Amino acid sequence: MADNNEQLQLYRHSMAHVLAKALTELYGDKLYLTIGPAIDNGFYYDVDLDRSIVPEDFKAIEKKMDEILRRNEDFVRKEVSRDEALEIFRNNPYKVELIQGLGDDEVISLYYLGDDFVDLCRGPHVENTKYLRAFGYKINKVAGAYWRGDTHNKMLQRVYVYGFMQKQELKDYLQLLEEAKKRDHRKIGRELELFFFDDTAPGMAYWLPKGFTMMNILIDYWRKEHRKRGYQEFTAPQVNNSILWKTSGHWDHYKDDMYVLRDADGTEQALKPMSCPNSIKVYQFKMRSYKDLPLRFNDVDVIHRNEKSGQLNGLFRVRMFRQDDSHNFVTEHQIKSEVKEIVKIASEFYGMFGLPYVLTLSTRPEDYMGDVALWNQAESELKEVLDEICGAGNYRINEGDGAFYGPKIDIKMKDCLGREWQMGTIQLDFQLPLRFDLSYIDSDGKQKTPIMIHRALFGSFERFIGIITEHFAGAFPAWIAPTQVRILPISERFNDYAMSVYDRLTAMDFRVEFDDKSDTIGKKIREAQTQKLPYMLIVGENEMNDGTVAVRKRGQGDIGTMSVDQFIAMLAEDVATKAIN
Repeated sequence: MADNNEQLQLYRHSMAHVLAKALTELYGDKLYLTIGPAIDNGFYYDVDLDRSIVPEDFKAIEKKMDEILRRNEDFVRKEVSRDEALEIFRNNPYKVELIQGLGDDEVISLYYLGDDFVDLCRGPHVENTKYLRAFGYKINKVAGAYWRGDTHNKMLQRVYVYGFMQKQELKDYLQLLEEAKKRDHRKIGRELELFFFDDTAPGMAYWLPKGFTMMNILIDYWRKEHRKRGYQEFTAPQVNNSILWKTSGHWDHYKDDMYVLRDADGTEQALKPMSCPNSIKVYQFKMRSYKDLPLRFNDVDVIHRNEKSGQLNGLFRVRMFRQDDSHNFVTEHQIKSEVKEIVKIASEFYGMFGLPYVLTLSTRPEDYMGDVALWNQAESELKEVLDEICGAGNYRINEGDGAFYGPKIDIKMKDCLGREWQMGTIQLDFQLPLRFDLSYIDSDGKQKTPIMIHRALFGSFERFIGIITEHFAGAFPAWIAPTQVRILPISERFNDYAMSVYDRLTAMDFRVEFDDKSDTIGKKIREAQTQKLPYMLIVGENEMNDGTVAVRKRGQGDIGTMSVDQFIAMLAEDVATKAIN
């Protein structure tokens, strides 16, 4: 699998050079090439050009790329001195800047493609363009991108291209994108009146009554399941003095993503971007004993992160959200059992929605905080847990992607389209308890430092709802659907009976709507189908006389007539078992 991925990246990187050459041949001296790497679904190249590249240009660019592939040109590597490289790229200020930024001991390599095109590149590449002919590619879009990601630099044009080893793979991927477009949670959120975004509050969702009903159902379930497992919920201030964030280390590592302000007295404050320091304050409220541990403090407080506007993406990347947070304080010998229990909870939560997942160990990053020995110990503990849970080697390792205060286990889930999502996380932290001087009295009467486990399972309720909205395409299971049943009388003559059914269902705490409009029954059914409701109950003369309802179930259509009691029993079972059919 790793070899296949390496080959794919090799081909994508080579195709980025083909794109660069095509753009050079089309736009000549007006164009400055910068960088062009392979990415997850293809490749891109950033260019400085005095005219905009628009969708109408894509066909001509692709035609030129095809032409280059048919030339059977070699990729030829050449190592040069710094002076030679600067001379070759003397007319390209971007390449000159890159060359000048290379270390004295770095090898400077160029890649020629044919006799008339050269680019600064480490490589490697395929030997000849003939090997790329079966490659499937398609220009996706052109977007703005600042040179080197710095907003103070010039805005460039980034030409994105989808790229896969075979043309059929590209075709399959494009079909997946079309399906994903139909399932876009922002579109469905508006159509089903769940939530929307407004320019007056970028990255902060307006939750409409139906959407907030779903949010509360999910939170209520989360609370119930955690109470059963000994978790204790708290809430804390939204704004904290910067001293708290400096003590925790977030100020040094996270300040740019925080909303920083001053209170009426001029004291520096910040809206909280996470709840870990607040959990620590709750822990510090009184002296703790080893008998108290594990102590599990969870919360669903609203938190804020000052994300850049270009990074915002519906509910997937927001500035305000509710994280299903918990911080568990444990002794050293409780680490394994606690992490295992957290993974077990995650398995149950994702299983309710039919979502498979994989576990990934993320290790020490470059900007880590604390002692290397403690990091090694923490990583070793998590590896042992994963070996026991998954079996040795049956999980991923993501080197250098841990939090600044400790290694973590990330939970990555796949939806029905095969897309992978970063969901929950379990982070082992030896650092913050030390920074805040946390302690507990052990059985020998001595003070010891607890270990802190940061964990979130849904990630954030907002993001999770966005994911399941696309996973189910808005056709939610009955237990979490904002409206479970809509009652449709055939005419106004049957409104009183329909209302009596409505009253019975609402008394049972089911979420029911009553359509008393004067439309035809066909129109009422079509509207209910558009809203993707789990059940419709149609009532007319026979149903009123017999005390029954004609039931239509989403995805199955008419499933027959039954008594109201029979329908209540069926719906109650659907909800109780959290059926996802």
